[in-house]
Amino acid sequence: MSKYRFTFKKFLKYFFSALLIFLIGFSIYFFQAIKMPPPKVTDRSSLKEKRETFGTNFYGIKNNRFRKSESGLYELYIEGNAFERGVYNGKLTAELGKKQEDAFVEEIKKMIPSQRLLNFMKYMTAWFNRNMDEYVPQEYLEEIYGVSESASKDYLYIGDNYSRILNYHAAHDIGHAVQNVAKVGCTSFSCNHSKSADGHLIIGRNFDFYVGDKFAEDKIVTFYNPNKGYKFVEITWGGFIGTVSGMNDQGLTVTLNAAKSEIPFSSADPISLIAREILQYAGNINEAFEIAKKRKSFVSEAIMIGSAKDNATAIIEKTPKDCALFYPKSDIVIGLNHFQSDKFKNTELNLENIKESSSMYRYKRMSELIGSYDTIGYREAANILRNKRGLHDANIGMGNEKNICQLISHHSIIFKPDELKFWISTNPYQLGKYVCYDLDSVFAEFPAMTENKELYIDDLSVPPDSFLYSDDYEHFKYFQKQKDIFKAAVKDTSVIIKDAEIQRFISSNPEYFYTYQLVGDYYFTKGKQEDAKQYYKLALTKEVTTLSERIDIVERLKEISDKELE
Repeated sequence: MSKYRFTFKKFLKYFFSALLIFLIGFSIYFFQAIKMPPPKVTDRSSLKEKRETFGTNFYGIKNNRFRKSESGLYELYIEGNAFERGVYNGKLTAELGKKQEDAFVEEIKKMIPSQRLLNFMKYMTAWFNRNMDEYVPQEYLEEIYGVSESASKDYLYIGDNYSRILNYHAAHDIGHAVQNVAKVGCTSFSCNHSKSADGHLIIGRNFDFYVGDKFAEDKIVTFYNPNKGYKFVEITWGGFIGTVSGMNDQGLTVTLNAAKSEIPFSSADPISLIAREILQYAGNINEAFEIAKKRKSFVSEAIMIGSAKDNATAIIEKTPKDCALFYPKSDIVIGLNHFQSDKFKNTELNLENIKESSSMYRYKRMSELIGSYDTIGYREAANILRNKRGLHDANIGMGNEKNICQLISHHSIIFKPDELKFWISTNPYQLGKYVCYDLDSVFAEFPAMTENKELYIDDLSVPPDSFLYSDDYEHFKYFQKQKDIFKAAVKDTSVIIKDAEIQRFISSNPEYFYTYQLVGDYYFTKGKQEDAKQYYKLALTKEVTTLSERIDIVERLKEISDKELE
């Protein structure tokens, strides 16, 4: 018996020793695997350059410039090789980069309040993205490395500066891949020939990527003059070099629309960096398609390409496994969040997306709005992008994802590719005035500029939306504030909202299904089943955004009914 005990103790000793060695070995492998060393850069002399101040909110390094316009937009001019561009960008916009990261991390903490879960997600994200640098072109790795040299040291607990900034470029992809119904329901359209006011191509888009209001406060209009490729402009934010909306000096435009994806198990080239490569190196639709085909993405995306050279618009439909070109060559092209090409339109995933999401509804609404005008100029385009009604002009509630204007836009933009002009919205959302820039004029004036003057063409501005000065907008602001209070009350049963406040909340946005769903959720968590049932039923009488949201309400009603039968 003692011999057996000795042998069993020995076995346990060896077993736990082996387990310990395995865990140590796995930990070493894990942490080595998630490390992304920065690229090797031979000439680092740009790091020695200092930022000069030329005026209030006006800075420069060599020919590079950064200023804040009276419109509230930030304007940035960057030139040089990849690393230099990143260094100058980082140094000039360091404060905005810090503010942007603060807003992003704050929003993540709202979504994941548990510090333990946040730590777990940090390592899982690092593992997921561990091979991303193998897919991203060397040029953009060097540019991101340059930006990261000026990144904040406050978030080293998340990761080193380079790995962190590189990983942020995949945030758009991860967001819509994980949620699939995330707030990335962008809308774009193109009109040409008989449908355009001057017979030439005009393109409009709302970039509805929502990571909180703070994230959208500081938009940067960045004018790039790279040492390779074409000059271009893109609308971006601090610390981000990818493209979500942009135009190059060949009159080629690029805008992104998320599509439904399978859940990926590892990252590849972030879609915004694929779009950036297209913007920098493509002069026409076919060249754009060739670039898209050679890069591997890890989510599905519809990339709308407008081309002055082709005098046409096409949509590159890209999945992690394949790529197609939707090239209708018609006067009207509409881009939403579902695929339209013969290759993808009848796939199970795409048909499921059309059935379950708001994409097809917005497609029909956009068709209605374009059809309501004989021709479309930049002012009509702005009106369309600001439209806050549903099909047949129905009131479906402010903030409904089925509206073209969902009141969440990071930015809204209009392009005239043949004129190299674009109109960009100012805060809030697309409600502020649209200001117009001429690409040739900016590239002629902005480099080495020392006079702190406006670069946009004031005579071509589109005035602010009258909605901004209406009682409805005041009601919407109240609704947004109270919405967060209701969400908090649903999580914390000790929070009580007075009946008068509940009624005021309902009256602030009475046609929105989510208003009633939130009130129903509040009553449900307080154990007031009859009140909850009443408001859930009212929610179902409104235009519910997605099938999954309708199912959630129906299942909650069933849960109440089951309790009543007990």
